Amino acid sequence: MREEKFKVIQFIRDLIIEIDKQMDNFPKKDIELKNRIRTNSYDILEIAYEANGVANLEIKKELISKIIAKVKIIDFLLNMSFDKKIITQKKYYKLGQRLDDIAKYSNGWLKNII
Repeated sequence: MREEKFKVIQFIRDLIIEIDKQMDNFPKKDIELKNRIRTNSYDILEIAYEANGVANLEIKKELISKIIAKVKIIDFLLNMSFDKKIITQKKYYKLGQRLDDIAKYSNGWLKNII
């Protein structure tokens, strides 16, 4: 697998790989929850690439803020999955750690351009 030079994007890629591994056993009745987690994680990757490539600082700030908001949404969805006992505490913690890394680096990225 290719390593990204940009840390935030590498963390997002790792999250997506981990989500794909951990989401195999979702019950059919909660498929929408699973789809939203996956969709939002891919959205974060797309937004991060876009933010990395844009020169306008105002647009970059907006995009990084969107990344942070999407991370919070995924965290909420994972929390729902844990509360419904769809994922174990161990899986929830592991995915939560990955989200924390993304949020931490995204906040640092945002502060760096302000």
